[in-house]
Amino acid sequence: MKAKHILFVCTGNTCRSPMAEGLLRQMAKQRGIALDVRSAGVAATPGMPMSRHAEAVLRDHQIQDRMTSSALDLGLIEWADLILTLTGSHKSHVLRTFPEAYDRTHTLKEYVEDDPNVLGDLEELDSLSASVELSRALGETVETSQRQRMIELRQRIPMFDISDPFGGSRDEYEATAAEIRTALDRLLDKLEREKR
Repeated sequence: MKAKHILFVCTGNTCRSPMAEGLLRQMAKQRGIALDVRSAGVAATPGMPMSRHAEAVLRDHQIQDRMTSSALDLGLIEWADLILTLTGSHKSHVLRTFPEAYDRTHTLKEYVEDDPNVLGDLEELDSLSASVELSRALGETVETSQRQRMIELRQRIPMFDISDPFGGSRDEYEATAAEIRTALDRLLDKLEREKR
């Protein structure tokens, strides 16, 4: 059976997304789940090393991967079965730039959310967002009712961003890694349920 391709996306691909990539690769292997994991950044300079704190956090988990940054591009989007962003703004960037990835793109935390009310709101917001982006691209006027409904939904939906440790202390990187690990545990639980 082909391994599922998972792509993590953050800003510079030097902190959060490489930590998520390294942690998920290790955690999936420990659970015997076949995954192919990569990461990229919406504003990454290709070939940049991981931040020293991110690398140290991974080393503490016996992860020795030597990752360098990659810029998000169409090749990675086409490769991915599932695109998990670390924040809502990263998700918005992916959807604006690669609207064809709409059904495969989620923030990590929203993808593992299991409250049916929140999931319904998210689905409606994603659908409205895609419709609005399409209208804008075609030069059509966006209806006021659509804009109003998007505002209502955004106010109801919980915050799904993973905190950004960039420029912070080692403790801040540890806290972000713990936040990511919690979401990854839930992700692996979900992937295991889907396989049954």
